[in-house]
Amino acid sequence: MSDPLTTRIGVAIDIPEPWGEQLTRRRADAGDPQAAYTPAHVTLLGPTEVRTEALPRIEKHLAAVAATQAPFTIHLRGTGTFRPITEVVFVTLAVGISECELLAEAIVSGDDVHRDLRFPYHPHVTVAQDVPAAALDAVFDDLAGFSAKFPVSSFTLFSHGGEGPWRRRRDYPLGVAPGV
Repeated sequence: MSDPLTTRIGVAIDIPEPWGEQLTRRRADAGDPQAAYTPAHVTLLGPTEVRTEALPRIEKHLAAVAATQAPFTIHLRGTGTFRPITEVVFVTLAVGISECELLAEAIVSGDDVHRDLRFPYHPHVTVAQDVPAAALDAVFDDLAGFSAKFPVSSFTLFSHGGEGPWRRRRDYPLGVAPGV
């Protein structure tokens, strides 16, 4: 049962079609159960519990953060892994790393968003996690030649009630002053 005083949020950049569906489908084919609940994305703020009453302030903060970042390009290219530290294979960002790092840093600078990170922030698109080693190896090899280049004009606030897929709460256009 979820606590009505807290809400789990996350902030991410969606991977557009046709690449988003392709990466999500490949994650599902690897046997990763999260593929059913989490479409392909670049995380800016991982799952974080916040006070529900703070959501209006968090949304205002996110609008201000988005306003400071001009639209940019992400180029996904090839695969990487966090093994042996964690059992994760991902598609790497060849372009857009700095912009994602700046956004992630600005997002956690808000008074109502605090997150202790186990590892330094590293923008990526997870394509397999916590599946058998053979499945991780197969995804790593299958997507080694993957390449996608797309404009990023917004990021999205999601919430999660503890079951089912993440729910889109609001998109934040980049480079647009709040209230415009």
